[in-house]
Amino acid sequence: MKKTSTRLADGRELLYYDLSDDAARDARDERPLPPVRTASEIRADRLLGESVIVASHRQDRTYHPPPDACPLCPSRGGRRTEIPADDYDVVVFENRFPSLTGDAGRCEVVCFTSDHDASFADLTGEQAGLVLDALTDRTAELAQHPGVEQVFCFENRGEEIGVTLGHPHGQIYAYPFVTPRTASMLRTTAEHAAHTGGRNLFDDVLAEERADGRRVVLAGEHWTAFVPYAARWPYEVHLYPNRRVPDLVALDDAARTEFPQLYLELLRRFDRIFDGTDEGRDGAAQSPTPYISGWHQAPLSAANRGDFALHLELFTIRRTSGKLKFLAGSESGMNVFINDVPPEAAAERLREVASE
Repeated sequence: MKKTSTRLADGRELLYYDLSDDAARDARDERPLPPVRTASEIRADRLLGESVIVASHRQDRTYHPPPDACPLCPSRGGRRTEIPADDYDVVVFENRFPSLTGDAGRCEVVCFTSDHDASFADLTGEQAGLVLDALTDRTAELAQHPGVEQVFCFENRGEEIGVTLGHPHGQIYAYPFVTPRTASMLRTTAEHAAHTGGRNLFDDVLAEERADGRRVVLAGEHWTAFVPYAARWPYEVHLYPNRRVPDLVALDDAARTEFPQLYLELLRRFDRIFDGTDEGRDGAAQSPTPYISGWHQAPLSAANRGDFALHLELFTIRRTSGKLKFLAGSESGMNVFINDVPPEAAAERLREVASE
């Protein structure tokens, strides 16, 4: 992997990650961009003990541009975009409309490929491995930024999820606090250790799922993908390295080598979940399966950081053909999820749609 750092016209950092060591990245951003103006603010919810981000400037972010105006495509034919080069493998740059800025953290955009019409599932194993290397590098570097407490790498895919740019891309949030979901996991992990004489909760959950087998979707030498026993979403899969590590940086070479094969197969299965029932309620063909995929990594200064297990959580909000899972009263109001698809049935379906 070759890494090249440069700056956009307004001063934001941009990094190229290339498969070839011969890649030359000397194209300059010639756009007359005004300075980035942001208004991010973190407020404390005193009743819940959680943080809320207020970012009013994001109301003006780019919204569903046509393909020929996509800001994440390479700069070609006289049209200038966020990426000055006329082609690229993987690119990471500071978001022009970030939710977190300055002392309140940092937000980055990760472009998986220069092909506007592709998806992550279309990548080769080598390309997917390069994305993993880029996310690992960014995790390591952002962990050194003052005030950063947790790094979250994720992909939103599909308009149903709320994606405003169709180009295949993900994001990285460097939070200045521990997110509520992670704080809950750390708390239950500590409680489990106290009640079991020091046993690790993540290790026990993984071992139990592998032993049971009913919810296991894929099992490799170094990774296991399973539908959790209490899945919240219609189709939800957790992907764990079989050897517990706290973050992407700690993965060994064997796990890195195997990851692209398993993850790409998992994404391709998600796109086949609804095969045979691929028409929406109006009779029109459905879009590819919308999903959210995110890496859960240990906070940087947590006392029991080593007890946390890096894992990826992948889920779709589509529950059946033409129907989405909405977060209504119970979910949005009380954070109590109601799942219409039994986890065992979801796992069985994901095994049925394996690649031939």
